[in-house]
Amino acid sequence: MSNITRDQFDVLVVGGGPAGLAAATCAAECGRHVGVVDDNPALGGQIWRGEVGKAASEAVDWYARLRAAGANVLCGARVFHQPEPEVLLAEAPDGPLELKYKKLILATGARERFLPFPGWTLPNVMGAGGLQALVKSGLPIAGKRVVVAGSGPLLLAVAAYLRQHGAEIPIICEQASWGSLVGFSLALLRQPQKVRQGFALRKQLAGISFAASSWPVSARGERAVEEVVISQSGKNKTVPCDYLACGFHLVPNSELAALLGCRLRDDLVQVDDYQQTSVAGIFCAGEPTGIGGLELSLVEGRIAGLAAGGSAPAAKPLFAEREKLRKFARVLDRTFSLRAELRGLPLPETIVCRCEDVTCSRLAQHTSWRAAKLQTRCGMGPCQARVCGPATGFLFGWAQDSIRPPIFPTRFENLITFSPEAERSEITGGRG
Repeated sequence: MSNITRDQFDVLVVGGGPAGLAAATCAAECGRHVGVVDDNPALGGQIWRGEVGKAASEAVDWYARLRAAGANVLCGARVFHQPEPEVLLAEAPDGPLELKYKKLILATGARERFLPFPGWTLPNVMGAGGLQALVKSGLPIAGKRVVVAGSGPLLLAVAAYLRQHGAEIPIICEQASWGSLVGFSLALLRQPQKVRQGFALRKQLAGISFAASSWPVSARGERAVEEVVISQSGKNKTVPCDYLACGFHLVPNSELAALLGCRLRDDLVQVDDYQQTSVAGIFCAGEPTGIGGLELSLVEGRIAGLAAGGSAPAAKPLFAEREKLRKFARVLDRTFSLRAELRGLPLPETIVCRCEDVTCSRLAQHTSWRAAKLQTRCGMGPCQARVCGPATGFLFGWAQDSIRPPIFPTRFENLITFSPEAERSEITGGRG
């Protein structure tokens, strides 16, 4: 049986991305005993992956403040259950963790939305952010042809990063219309920092074809993707490629918040002015409260950290900045909302639930997520519906109506370790 590591914090932060770093830093600077738990090998999240160890970056500045404030960092640990109030269980390489807290801040970030289409299960068809993460981790991409497709600003950032590392980008396909993108560009004018980022991206992407009202229709290949058929302004076009990096904007990682009983609306965690959820003592910051980008995540994290750290009045001056960034987030959401034509991409035989090999035709026989789950096992595989849940939500209008522990695949020995029988055995020395 695994040895349990137990720790207790005034403030526990789940998630080590920008929102989590800001929240933990501010709470620790208030004099609280703070812990940060993250399932990645290092802090930074997706957006700052690999940046924490570099010089002269915003990520490094926040990490230095976090260390100076004395926060405990627990990387490589994944929270999977709450057995009782103010206690979280996590799985780590060295064994299970029992983490007690007085205040909790959820900064669990977001993930890419995937939509099924013929060929999307071929090797080398992957999420745009996923491919970027692999390249950051050492995957050689120089000389490879990468079609970047889907929706959202992430596409441009990924294309620029891949090109910087030697990839050839034949085309970037954005499903949003030119009209929507023009409106988005006008909204950017009220955000000077984002205007600078936009000009920098434009320079990095010079010469790459960009198509609006465009999306992948199918991916083809024998052992891996060799070409992708894209719809461009109503006409199909075939583009040879070695990789298809595809993601349709982002969806919040709100499963842990749901498990803890926090109120959600449209999968977004509802919070008050101080980022506190409907559950007293539990705060939430960053993408789970609304997809808004780096700057909004940092501001929300600072507010949550100050409030949880007992310095709520110090957070009030940040409210105006947060509201300005939230307005931009609403524009972001409208601009990259998914068009109805994408619901027609999967064929009857197209797999929607990759974990359990459930096809679109099998799902179409049901009228709700619960019915489909009971009859087909859709959503019951290792990803726990993180891929097929948002996809079926878009395709069929289904809402996931329950979240149960463990919210991530967990070693059986850890579940046994935390069982009531194991607790009794530990107390009695195995005598029953």
